[in-house]
Amino acid sequence: MRVTVAFFLVFASLVGCVKRTISISSNPSGALVWVNDREVGRTPVEFEFLYYGEYDLRLEKEGHEPIMTTRWAKTPVWELPVVDLFAEVVAPDRESNVYWEFELQPRNDNADLLLYRAKRFRRLSKEKP
Repeated sequence: MRVTVAFFLVFASLVGCVKRTISISSNPSGALVWVNDREVGRTPVEFEFLYYGEYDLRLEKEGHEPIMTTRWAKTPVWELPVVDLFAEVVAPDRESNVYWEFELQPRNDNADLLLYRAKRFRRLSKEKP
């Protein structure tokens, strides 16, 4: 029993942390970024995260169409359960970097085009039962 406790104490002292970061860039740069409805800064921006999974993103820049989408931070193989125990012993200070890049489109404020699309949508919605 003492050997087992000693083993776990030694093992616990050897494991390190994983630094997880998400980097977001846009073209053109300078877009304001919200992740899960929390403002994180202007592109290019980098911030730390705790959990892998799905993130809601919103990018806005004056004169460009806003982007509202979701992206996934996928779990690397060395972070999977059981594998992570051995990976942290071998290399205790790991980094996990996720990169997302976005292309912003210029805003089209043409009033005639907007009216055309509205009339077309109205016509199409009347045709459907």
